[in-house]
Amino acid sequence: MVKEQDTRNTHRIYENDKAGEVQIADEVVAIIAGLAATEVEGVSSMAGNITNELVGKLGMKNLSKGVKVEVLENAVSVELALHMKYGYNIPAVSTKVQEKVKAAIENMTGLMVSDVNIRIAGVDIEKSK
Repeated sequence: MVKEQDTRNTHRIYENDKAGEVQIADEVVAIIAGLAATEVEGVSSMAGNITNELVGKLGMKNLSKGVKVEVLENAVSVELALHMKYGYNIPAVSTKVQEKVKAAIENMTGLMVSDVNIRIAGVDIEKSK
């Protein structure tokens, strides 16, 4: 049986002979990015593929939905797919998302974020009651 840790991409961010090492899985970085993005006013939700959408309808939450993370030599590249709320300025909200995601990843992991790319997958229009 293969351990789950062995099948994930992990990245060593701290190593010390006396204290040991810290490894962060790509999925953890993706979750940090997804949570930071959804905290920005104007972002409705993360967009995912059909599998993620079905999982969400079944009540299971995938916190890394709509996020792709690539870590190379302590530099992180993030791609986000977002649903925006109707009526918000897309470039302004996107800039805030980029800043918030970059700050969250760098503060929580110590990894440097090289870029945060955003794809607007849709605009959600609230239905009137």
